[in-house]
Formats: sequence, structure tokens, C-alpha cells
Amino acid sequence: MSLGRIVCIAFPYAVTVGALVSLIFVGIGSTNSKSSTDNDLYFFRADLSNLTISGTSLLSAAESALSDLTSRSDADSALESALTDAVGKSNIRDFYDIGLWGYCSGNKTSDGKYVVDYCTKPKAEYAFDPVEVWGLNSSSADSAIDDILPTSLKDALSTYKAVSKWMFIAYIIAFAATALELIVGIFAICSRMGSFITSLISGVAFLFTAAASITATALFAVYTGVFNSDLKQYDIHGSMGKNIFVATWFATAFAFAGIFFWLMSSCCCAARSPYHGNHRRNRVMAEKAPYTYERVSTPYGNSPYIGGSAPAPAPVDPYTQHHNVPMQPYRSDAYEPFRHV
Repeated sequence: MSLGRIVCIAFPYAVTVGALVSLIFVGIGSTNSKSSTDNDLYFFRADLSNLTISGTSLLSAAESALSDLTSRSDADSALESALTDAVGKSNIRDFYDIGLWGYCSGNKTSDGKYVVDYCTKPKAEYAFDPVEVWGLNSSSADSAIDDILPTSLKDALSTYKAVSKWMFIAYIIAFAATALELIVGIFAICSRMGSFITSLISGVAFLFTAAASITATALFAVYTGVFNSDLKQYDIHGSMGKNIFVATWFATAFAFAGIFFWLMSSCCCAARSPYHGNHRRNRVMAEKAPYTYERVSTPYGNSPYIGGSAPAPAPVDPYTQHHNVPMQPYRSDAYEPFRHV
């Protein structure tokens, strides 16, 4: 492991962390009524604070419904009748914020602030149903729930319920793949193969993050348009959230950057081995070749020819002694004896 390798991995690791944090912001939206951060993260807001029924405001409609329930028979539509009845029973809040796991509701203050005081328990594959949440299906004036909403809004709501399940699954897979990318990315510090494997995982994370972001944006854009078109006469207004879409598209951008930089780290910045560069050269210089020789000490260390004070006794060799072969004196100009290593 080298410092260059660590620096090379630091950037893709950082953008992966950014993608994971952005996905966490998407997931916590509209889940905690006591958190101002969570309350600012929503896909869609239905504002009913200015709800008007038959030319009356929300308050006057409630008073009218409580004082004279027969007035609902004069409603222009089944939806108007259901809204009048729901207002009379105080089933409708000023606004509703829709998140990934549920919705939050609350009241709108006189200065225009939205104060959340209730959030549902997180639920997988959640889809907001205004008929159920607003209590429109409790109206005795309507024989069939399907007749409450206009046809276009009912179709948009059905599409939203179906697509929201896929959107939820895509976000869960994107979150899991991004978390796995961070875990495997630790091993990328040691090798380029680790970077390559991490880049494959980052590809999966980007695919599902982008798919979830595109789905959420398109889904709620269409839903908002139909919602405002069909409920405009009641002064019910729908709007898309800002912060949660910023978070989801930041996650997409980070995920895309992760693919690019993980691939870059798998092609360069190899971890330095002990046999690389100067380390290898130094090691080769210090090693001995397999057939080198070194000088051995002479048995005639005390010979006068080499500075000794007295001649050393000649070694007795059984072979030369037996054949009366005289031992030659040591010559300083002869070749030095060597030994094989």
C-alpha cells in the first residue's frame, strides 16, 4: 500500500459517501414530525388551507356542514359532497406532505408557515390515497368510492400507486448497492482488482439511483399537473418538493462520478510492491548471484611471504605423503584460492 494509491482511492470513495448521504436524505423525508430537516423533504405537498366548497371557505364549509347536512345534496359533484362531509367531521388538515415511507400533515399559520404535527409510521411501498386519508369514503352521500374523484385524477392516482412501488424498490436497491460499494471500496486501496470490482458495484448503484430519480421526478410532475387541474375549482393546490429532488439528483450525480473515478483507479495508481522501483534496484544490488566467489583465508596466514613472522607448517595430505610428492610453498603471485558459494 502506498500513499499514491490511498490518494487515488480517496476521491471515488468521497463521492460514494456523498451518494449514500444524499439517498439517506431522500429516505428520511416526511418521517419525523419533530425534525425540521425531515419536514422539508417531501415529494409532493397537497395544500388544502384555502379549500373552498360552493363559494365558501374551509371554515364556513365546516360550519355549514355541521349546521345543515342537507346542503350536501346541492353539491355540484360527488367530490364536492364528500369534501363537505369530510370538512364537517374535521378529517381534512391544512396540508399533506408525501415522502418515500409515508406522509406528514399539519396546519398553516397566519404568516404562511407550514407546521407539521403528525407523521405516519414508515411503511414500505407507500402510496398516498387522498380518498382514504381525507376521509372521503366515509361520506354517506356517495354510493361508490370510484365516483368520488374525476376520471383523470383517478387514473393518475392508480398510476401513482403502481409506479410508486417500483420507485421504492429502486431506491432500496440503490441504497444497498451504494453501501456495499463503500465496503468493497476499502479493499480497493490494496489492489486495482479491488477497484475494478468496486466499479462494477458502482454501476449497479448508479443504474438504480438514476432510475429512481427519473421515476420520482416524472411521476410527481404528472401527478401534480392532474391534481391541480381537477381540484383547482376547490382551491386545492399541489406542488412538488424542492429539497428532496435536489437530494435525489445529487445522489445520481455522485453515483455517476463514482463509476468514472473507480474505473480510473482500476487502471492506474497501482499499489507499490517491495520489488518496485528503487526498492527493487536496491535489493538486486544487495543480492548475490548464484555463482559468485569469495576469497577464503589462506592456511598460511603466518607465512613470511605475506607478512607472517614464521613459516606455517605445511598441511599433511595423506595422498602426497604416500607418493612422496613435495608440497609446493605458497606463492604470493599465484592465483588466490576461491570457494564456490
